[in-house]
Formats: sequence, C-alpha cells, structure tokens
Amino acid sequence: MSTASEKSTRHQRPFPYELRSFPVRFENGEVPSEVGHWIQAVALGFYGAAPAPELYQHLVTAEQVDGRMVIGAYLTDSVAPAGAWGVHYPVATYAYHRKTLNVGAGTLLPVHQITAVTVRPSHRRRGLLRAMMSSDLAQAKAAGLPMAALTASEATIYGRFGFGVATHECSVEVDVKGGLMFHNPAAARQGSVEVADAQVILELHNEVFAKVHGSTYGSIGRQDTYRFMAAGQGSYESMEPIKKIRAALHYNAAGELDGYVTYTPSEGKDRSSVEIVDLLAATEDAYLALWNYLGSLDLIDVITWDRAPLVDPLEWAIAAKRDYRRSKTEDLLWLRILDVPAVLAARHYQHDGSITVHVGDQLGHASGLFRIEVDGGRATVTRLAETAGGAEHHGLRDHLDGHAAAYPDSHVDVDEAPELSLGVAELSSLYLGGVSARTLSAAGRLQEYKSGAVDRFDALFSPTSTPHCLTHF
Repeated sequence: MSTASEKSTRHQRPFPYELRSFPVRFENGEVPSEVGHWIQAVALGFYGAAPAPELYQHLVTAEQVDGRMVIGAYLTDSVAPAGAWGVHYPVATYAYHRKTLNVGAGTLLPVHQITAVTVRPSHRRRGLLRAMMSSDLAQAKAAGLPMAALTASEATIYGRFGFGVATHECSVEVDVKGGLMFHNPAAARQGSVEVADAQVILELHNEVFAKVHGSTYGSIGRQDTYRFMAAGQGSYESMEPIKKIRAALHYNAAGELDGYVTYTPSEGKDRSSVEIVDLLAATEDAYLALWNYLGSLDLIDVITWDRAPLVDPLEWAIAAKRDYRRSKTEDLLWLRILDVPAVLAARHYQHDGSITVHVGDQLGHASGLFRIEVDGGRATVTRLAETAGGAEHHGLRDHLDGHAAAYPDSHVDVDEAPELSLGVAELSSLYLGGVSARTLSAAGRLQEYKSGAVDRFDALFSPTSTPHCLTHF
C-alpha cells in the first residue's frame, strides 16, 4: 500500500513539458518543421506509416481550409539520447477546428471539434492529456464556444473530462444476391441515379454535404480532407488512390443533385461484395434510390457499409428484413457541454414544460443549478442561485458525496431543490436524445429527487428522429 508520503511525492512530480500551440500552415510554400514533426508524432500515435512528402502537402493544404490549430507537448531542458527522436518532436499531440452541429429545427450550433489526441507511450500518466484538454476547453469556453465534440479511439478516456456519447453508427451487410426487393418499389425509384467519375466528388462533395448537414439531426461539420477520402483520392495515411472506386449521383425530380454514393468492389473467398466508401443523401428519396442502384449491381452478393445509422429506413424498406444484418454497433460522436444555457436554448423541443436540474462538472464550465422552461418548442434556461445549506436540506449532499466521480463539484450547495442531478457527461449524452434519462437512471448515472422528473425530462428532450453523425474526425 502506498504511504501518504509516496502519494504526496507522486502529486508533486515536476511537469517537464511546455505546451505550444500553432496553426497548420505553409511558410514560403514549405511545410514548417514544427508542423512536420507534429504530423509525424500523430502518425506514431495512430500507428500510421511515416508520411511521404506529398502527404504533408495534402494535409497542410486541407487543414488550412479548416483553420486547424494544433497543440504539442515538448520536453523542456532536455537532450534526447543519441539516435532517439529529438526534443523538437512533441511527446503528446492535440488539435482542434471549429464547425457546426445540427441540433434540429434548422439550427447549426457552433462547436469546438477536438482531434489527433496522442500521448507517447513513454510519457503516459504524467498529466499531459489533462493539461492539454483542460487548457483547451477553458480557452474554447472563453471564446464563446458552447459545445465541444470529438470521436474517440478509446472509450474510457474522455468521460472524466465531461464528454458523453451522443450518437452511434453501425456496420451492416445487405444481401443483394438476385437484387434488392422493396416493399414499395416506387419509393426507391424517385428521381434518377447516374454514374459519374469518382473524381467529380472532389468538386461536388461540399455542395451535397451542406444539404445533408442542414437536414440531418446530429450531423457535425466535415473537414476538407473528407472530400478526398470520399473520392478515393487520399486519406490521412496515404495519397495512394483507390483504383477501383466508382460513383453514382442522385438527382431529384427537378434535376437537382441531392446525393451520391462512392463504392469499391471487394473480392472475398466465397462471395462478391461491394464496400461503400461514402454515402450522402439529403432526402429519404435519394437514400432509397441510391440503395436501389447498389442493389442492382450485377454479380454482387453483399453490400457492406461501416457508417450506417442506428435506425435505418432501409431495413424497413426492403421486402426481406433479414437480408439486412448489423455486424457491429459503436459510439461515434461524443459531446461536451461548455455553456448549459446556450446549448439548451439552441435546440428545439417537441413538448412544453419545465424542470430544475443540478449539473456537476469537474472542470467547472457547466456546473450549477438550472431551471429549464420550454414554451412553443424553445427553452429559456435560468441559472439559479446556489447558497449554503440548500444541499443538505434537499438531500443532494448525500447523493453528491456518494458519487464523487460523476458529480465532482460536490461542494456546491443549492437553495432551491433540484428535481434531477447528473454530471455534464450525462447531460451531454442526453442533449440530442440519443439515450433517455430513464436509461441513465437505471444505469445509476443520474438521481431523481422528485417523482416523475425523469419522465418529464424525457418528454422534453425526446427527439423527432434518432441523431446520426456522418463525420469522423
């Protein structure tokens, strides 16, 4: 067992690092060495190949479009041993850019998107991620960003910083041997589908995605590299093109482009399959028509897609529902509320009503007692006074003391009784309605103080559709 002295020594361990922030950019037409070293460190963290010169050019060109800022943690007052990477390579990396999140009713909420988070194995458990994350979230909050977001390679890292899972995606296999039959064939034949060179997606992607983003609840903005990946013209790891990639475009009855699919054949030992590279559809008609096209491909047994929505109309549109199979379901978008009144006022609500909730936040950005009042589908959110003695009176103290990890600001005392208490990670998961308060209550992740409060919260936050994110970042 560790002694108090040993614990004190660990907590007082020096932090021999300097955090540096700089934009991804060119200097005199060249990639600056600090940007190049940072990119190499990211490749190391994600087990990518050492980037080729043309990949540096591609990434910097695209990330300038996004206005990407990067952070690196560098050793200070240190000289690397002979043969090892020098101190000009960061031992930890972190980056962000800013796009928007579709929160319903035509509202696109500004969001701080975090990516490229790595820590070199030889420098783990030294507070590097906490230092980078805490500093960046504080700056984002100060800059007026109400929400942060990320997609996680590991599922157990980000809850401690207040992030909660908000959307999921599925890997699916659709059996199309002999053709794809629909309950209502006419519904899958609206508009027209035409073949195109995949390279045209480089020019059309942004136009189509803007339509999809504006109409898809839970969608988050895409970075510029996406159009290259969708067209099979490069990725984060290589500029090697996908040689067999194909594309089809969907036009509505007015002749307007409102969707596309890119795909590539994948020969298996016992079946012929097609893998979807990217599929964007701004309407239900476009979605079913593109699938109808894929189901009409000759000599193909199976269509596979790793980005299918959790609730997929295709599953219910085809005549043989069992031909639609999910092989995997994973979390995708993680949200982190920074400004409770701003984000709750931004989204649309189906039902009017009111509820008082207490939110715990270790970093302090979202903590407090809030009264949420919805009228006409819009919320007014009021931060209520927190005064000494209130928590003990209403029983909140015992709950918070017993759940220090989930409600780390447990010193807060409130004068008005909360009807629910929960952590910011839980509220962030509930925000789009991808999970219910009833489910989180059953999981022991929130506390109900007034009978019926969980059901009233769910009535307020129930979405018109299941949130779906189409973007990895």
